[in-house]
Amino acid sequence: MIDSAEEFVRLRTSANPQEYRRAANDEATVEVWRDVIQRFPEMKEWVIHNKQIQIEILALMARDPSASIRSRVADKRKLGAQLFDTLSRDADESVRARIAWNQGAPVEILQRLARDDTALVRQAAATNLARLTEG
Repeated sequence: MIDSAEEFVRLRTSANPQEYRRAANDEATVEVWRDVIQRFPEMKEWVIHNKQIQIEILALMARDPSASIRSRVADKRKLGAQLFDTLSRDADESVRARIAWNQGAPVEILQRLARDDTALVRQAAATNLARLTEG
């Protein structure tokens, strides 16, 4: 368990592979993640990278001003219907494209993204839909 924002930063920046892996795999409370986000904004993408990250934190990060951070959230498979929908409607095409490539994205969302205004998004959604129908 990661017990503080400082511990997460120390683990994430450690040269020790065991500690580095803990930053990606160990649980932390919602409060710890919020503290990391607030006090160490440069660590946001690494918070998202954590395998145990709670949906509540992903929802918070899905509203981040940075399209880069929202794109990282869009890569997560465990988003849930509401976050998939929200991010699939993002103003930034790179975020929509990440949802279109996400193998956890619901079919209905992929079908909508296959009609997106941006070719990159349409192509990603069509490719992902084809993968689903082949499997």
